[in-house]
Amino acid sequence: MMIVRAALSAALALSVLVASLAAEAQPPAKVYRISLFHVGLDHVPPSLDGLRDGLKALGYEEGKNLRLDFRNLPDEAAARVTAAEFARTRPDLVVAFENQTIRAAHGTITDIPVVFLHVSDPVAAGVVKSLAHPGGNMTGLVALGNAPTKEVQLFKEIVPGLHRMLVLADPDDPGVPQFRREVWQAASALKITTIDRDAGTQKNLEQVFASLSRSNTDGVFIASLNLRVKFHSLILRLAAARQIPVAGHRKEWVERGALFSYAENIREVGRVAAGRYVDKILKGAKPADLPIEAYERPELVINLKVAKALGFTISPFVLLRVDQVIE
Repeated sequence: MMIVRAALSAALALSVLVASLAAEAQPPAKVYRISLFHVGLDHVPPSLDGLRDGLKALGYEEGKNLRLDFRNLPDEAAARVTAAEFARTRPDLVVAFENQTIRAAHGTITDIPVVFLHVSDPVAAGVVKSLAHPGGNMTGLVALGNAPTKEVQLFKEIVPGLHRMLVLADPDDPGVPQFRREVWQAASALKITTIDRDAGTQKNLEQVFASLSRSNTDGVFIASLNLRVKFHSLILRLAAARQIPVAGHRKEWVERGALFSYAENIREVGRVAAGRYVDKILKGAKPADLPIEAYERPELVINLKVAKALGFTISPFVLLRVDQVIE
């Protein structure tokens, strides 16, 4: 019996030793490094949390096998500097939020995969060959983001007294000419007079709003993604001080005081991108082989508290189509 026990003890000790040596021989788990950047200091893109959630559901955990390096930047010039830094530090993948960051990445980050989120038209911007066959090192999700015609139509439905509409744009935003044309066409069809103003800085915006009041402006429309991304908190504050309704860019705007928004759920865009692009690329897929897809699930969100404060009664026909009411 003693011999049997000794043999069992020796076998157990040997198995523990073998397991320990095997564990030591295992290479350390891969830690994936993802660098992310966004332009717009007054907010963090909601899709960032969605991306984190999506990656966690797929087994990527910060502090274990994932390291995220997120940069929130003041302007496109800073984004270009950051893109050059990413090119030097060579993460496994770069995530670019919005148009300004993909412009900064294009031509600078050439051999590291780049996944972009909620950009408007990467083909027109010249960063990919086509939606079906992006080529190169960039791919991602294009979002409805800005649907000017529908937004103007909804603005008129929600505010029937919308006759004079301020149309704000950043003259340095390359997407503005097309954006403005669509707004003008929609406004003209609805007999809305547009008041067109250029503003690319905080000072410009403050000067524009200083001349506004409910007596000369019925609503504010932002026809520039640069302004929508960089200055939405400022715009909402300036408009609220003059009690002028604002057509919001996204639900988060409505939560902070815009009258309504008609756009995709940005948090969901991040979650979808995690599985559709990031995970596949980290496992070896090439961006050039992953078609660019549109996330087209717009939601109509209305802030009834703001409507009441501004003296508007929302039509029951509009409320029937609302996806979310904020009170």
